[in-house]
Amino acid sequence: MFANLWRYRSFIFGMVKREFLARYLGSLLGTLWAVISPLAMIFIYTIIFGRVMKAKLVGVDDSMAYGVFLCAGVLTWGTFTEVINRCVTVFIEQANLLKKMSFPRATLPAVVLLSSSVNFAIIFAVLCVFLIVSGRFPGWPLLGFFPILLLQQSFALGLGVCLGVVNVFFRDVGHAIAIVLQFWFWLTPIVYPASILPENVRWMIELNPITRMVISYQDILLHARWPRWQEFGLHALGALLALGLGVIAFRRLSGEMVDYL
Repeated sequence: MFANLWRYRSFIFGMVKREFLARYLGSLLGTLWAVISPLAMIFIYTIIFGRVMKAKLVGVDDSMAYGVFLCAGVLTWGTFTEVINRCVTVFIEQANLLKKMSFPRATLPAVVLLSSSVNFAIIFAVLCVFLIVSGRFPGWPLLGFFPILLLQQSFALGLGVCLGVVNVFFRDVGHAIAIVLQFWFWLTPIVYPASILPENVRWMIELNPITRMVISYQDILLHARWPRWQEFGLHALGALLALGLGVIAFRRLSGEMVDYL
């Protein structure tokens, strides 16, 4: 599988480029929207929430802290759900391509992962510029984002591929995952700090595999703290299991997918 992905790398990169350009095709500003959209979102979170609505974090004396807190969670959660949602539907959306062309089907999830990575890289770059300009750049601890993001996206890719393969045969999966992700969002401390929850509820939030990741992102941006790497042993195991499950499901069922598309 990995040898095929490498052999078809030009096809993968070409698909990613085509997707990126097609998103802004016909617009006057073109690819500038890739920067304007995240910039507007960061402005809303930091300026509107912080300065206008005066939303604050408990124990943090910074009017823009809640906005940065939101950015840390919302931007990474968006990247996580983009991979899952697109992997769930990618085989169905590319049905015509799968029927007409002969190419490794594993390239489609690879395109999804790389495309989401490009989108995140642009948003992250805009966020970094904002943090530098506002004097809130965390310094070297910012590098702690990437190992955690690797675990997060590995988990998302494995889960997404597994669900995407099953969705070809049972289309209810695509509808169900949209509802599950809504609940999952609110069970993750993205718009609220986990510290405000009562003790008898907090344990449920801690069972969420994304919780510790989001808290680490928030600690990096708000407090310039390196992640506590010892806390991510189970996350690494979970990511490997998810990838393994995705590979097994893909290998066993991919040969029959075209008949159901």
